[in-house]
Amino acid sequence: MIRNAADAAPRPVTGPRTARLARQLEAARDAATRTALTESFWDEAARTGTPLVETLDDAPGHRAVTFLWRGHRATRQVLLMAPGIGDRDRPADTLLHHLPGTDVWYLGYRLRADHRGSYRLVADISPGPAPTDPVRLQRRLTALMAHGVADPLNPRRLPVRWRAVESSVFALPEAAPQPWAGRRDGIRRGTVERHTVTGHALGEEREIWTYLPPEGADNDANGGGGPLPVLVLCDGDMWFGRLGFQDTLDALIDDGVLPPLVVLSPDAVDAATRRRDLGGREAFAAFLAEELLPWARARWPLTAEADRTVVSGQGSGATAALYAGLTRAHRFGRVLAQSPSPGWRPGDGAAYGQAGDGTAYGQAGDGSAPVVHLGLGLHDGAAATEHGEALVPALRARGHQVHHRVHNGGRDHACWQGLLAEALVEAFREERSANGLRARA
Repeated sequence: MIRNAADAAPRPVTGPRTARLARQLEAARDAATRTALTESFWDEAARTGTPLVETLDDAPGHRAVTFLWRGHRATRQVLLMAPGIGDRDRPADTLLHHLPGTDVWYLGYRLRADHRGSYRLVADISPGPAPTDPVRLQRRLTALMAHGVADPLNPRRLPVRWRAVESSVFALPEAAPQPWAGRRDGIRRGTVERHTVTGHALGEEREIWTYLPPEGADNDANGGGGPLPVLVLCDGDMWFGRLGFQDTLDALIDDGVLPPLVVLSPDAVDAATRRRDLGGREAFAAFLAEELLPWARARWPLTAEADRTVVSGQGSGATAALYAGLTRAHRFGRVLAQSPSPGWRPGDGAAYGQAGDGTAYGQAGDGSAPVVHLGLGLHDGAAATEHGEALVPALRARGHQVHHRVHNGGRDHACWQGLLAEALVEAFREERSANGLRARA
């Protein structure tokens, strides 16, 4: 199902530029020459930006990608943290190498030329040498992970959830473009509001991030096309509080590839609440369908048609979206799910099947079959990949139309922000045609 995964697997490599520096340093006859070579290397890295991306003569469909860190005398080791590169449970595999006698730390991978992802780096400056015992080293590196920072030589950044730090982003030349990402000048802007909604199903209130299109939710202002379509999107604190996804929605609407719509996006609150709510949780699905949608329709002229009501999420949020859509097809006619998590277990008696089996998301609510737009990453992880491979045929066997897209990346907002935009365009293509909307040239 997920093709070319082996071809896209990261493989260690020493990039041409780093290899050349190592040879030059070995041939250098004095310290001054070595210092000059190192300074020239860093000057070039600052000009071109990092990671270094270089072609490979023996693999034209791949690139040598070299992550760099400029250390100092106290630097003991440097760790790379990148979704889809290395294994979080084996952090020693992504320790950077040190060029002896220099401040250059580096780690290179051969990556397929359509790879996209985010990463952070962290330097260990603990007193004394790095542990050699594998168990102690694992503990040290696991503790270091909490202190990762963005690459200072890479200006492309991505916020990190619930922390005042950022990740760095890189995209290789053949990665799918993200033409609607970022804030676009000279266009009309929608409005983001925050409301508090009582969730009886949740047993507590929940903050909701809402997006209203540039002309508001008024029918006449938006072309008189009737009640507006609705997107229910998990993780509002990340999408609107950190990522600024309203800028993407503004650009999509301005380009005519997305009709004006209203977005309802519950805040995840914190890690513990997110774990409790998302996945296949009956209480959260009931809140979305039976409480949040009626609350919003009482405030704005929103559609009650399932075909124009979409539920979406990523990771555990994707599992929540699938569960809500499959158990409440009378409410949600489309599901946009990127990298659904495979490991959930319902804690409140909801129907459950085997991972990858369509019944893992509950029994179909009324015999209808929502359309599913499923995005899977080649580097989502072994369990998630197995889950995704089984999920597509299982959903189709239940009668769902499944639009299935595979990207060369991991469980990463650097990928998801583009995939969500593309899925929205695909989901509302018929809506645009019905309302006479056309993409701008």
